Amino acid sequence: MKKILNKYILLVLIVALVIASCKKEYGNLNSPTIEAYLDNATKDQLNGLVAGTLSGTRNNEGLYLDAVGVMGREMYRFSNADPRYVSELLGNAPLNNTGFYITNPWSSRYRTVKNCNVLIDAATNSTGITDAERKGYLGFAKTLKAYELLLNLNLTYTNGVRIEVADPENLGPILGYDESATAIAALLDEAQSDLSGASVVYALTSGFAGFEDAAGFTKFNRALAARVAVYRKQWSAVLTTLNASFFDLAGSLTTGAYEVFSAGTGDQLNPAFFPQNQNGEVRLAHPTYVADITAGDDRINKATLRTTAASNAGLSSDRDMWVYTSSTAPIPIIRNEELILIYAEANIQTNNTAAAVSALNVIRTKHGLASYAGAQTQAALIDEMLRQRRYSLFFEGHRWIDMRRYNKFNELPIDRTGDKVWDALPIPLTEGE
Repeated sequence: MKKILNKYILLVLIVALVIASCKKEYGNLNSPTIEAYLDNATKDQLNGLVAGTLSGTRNNEGLYLDAVGVMGREMYRFSNADPRYVSELLGNAPLNNTGFYITNPWSSRYRTVKNCNVLIDAATNSTGITDAERKGYLGFAKTLKAYELLLNLNLTYTNGVRIEVADPENLGPILGYDESATAIAALLDEAQSDLSGASVVYALTSGFAGFEDAAGFTKFNRALAARVAVYRKQWSAVLTTLNASFFDLAGSLTTGAYEVFSAGTGDQLNPAFFPQNQNGEVRLAHPTYVADITAGDDRINKATLRTTAASNAGLSSDRDMWVYTSSTAPIPIIRNEELILIYAEANIQTNNTAAAVSALNVIRTKHGLASYAGAQTQAALIDEMLRQRRYSLFFEGHRWIDMRRYNKFNELPIDRTGDKVWDALPIPLTEGE
């Protein structure tokens, strides 16, 4: 796969130049190179677009994790180059609609969405592939497009996102949260339909091991659909969707799909990795991560003790973030541990207490804890589920979103006078209509 990524890096750059933003400043849309792909792409060209799309999903991923991690009080991000991590993102100064924390991840996600749209058009118009192969490309592109749109919706929440961006001269409107989530769910369902009877003739990265064929990629698609159903509070749909995913109560917690990195020429290193005991540019676990953890919980290893504490702007922590332990460590897109917790949540919400507790105990015992012995009211079980998500999915991009959807921002720590928890980032200024 590395060879494929390197081979098509030039293509990715060309496409990025053409579709660099969600606005109308796209450069030369009459590029003969792009037209060649759209008019009658070869299988080799389509496979290059797949590789380029997968590569693009990783761009500014570290910044996305930093933004939601800081706002969700999972961590501190200290930077000598930019104080906004400890001011604006922590609510001590107004958010800026030109701030790097929204404009950079937002534009990266839309570049990938645009790449997906190119692939959809190219596969639709190609005469060099079979109908089954076409369905495989379409299922892939629509699934990744939905995922990228969801990440941006996570950031802007009720401010919404723009779903329709295929035509730069006729962009669709920015839709509110509910409309956007509904559209994303529908796109995932379309992809599932495309993948039925599809033939997969493109290569995926090693991060998709076990999901390389149509049946496997469908399970990945349904896992994402379950996450979206949770956000939409469609609890019965969550359980139905999980059954079509790779959810496995008895399976490994780490089974799933991942973004992968390498030190190879033309590839990327994990942007969320910092060495331990570093100064200047650091990621630190919020002190409450350790203060609140149960004795014996092996997830303490995600926050390792520093030789000396790091401090900045009245904030301090003596624990490094150690979720990604090397520059080539993978970053989860979605994995079985999250799916088990989604299953627990849906059963809590549908008053199936026994199933919910059983699922929570799978997580607890895997991490060295005794079985759950607390109250079995819905409120108590929601708290327990959120607690397990806090520790299991630490620095994977969930805590801020979880506390928001349960209206529990008041339970997040406020470190300094004047700090507050934001519920959404603003739509970038460049998106003004």
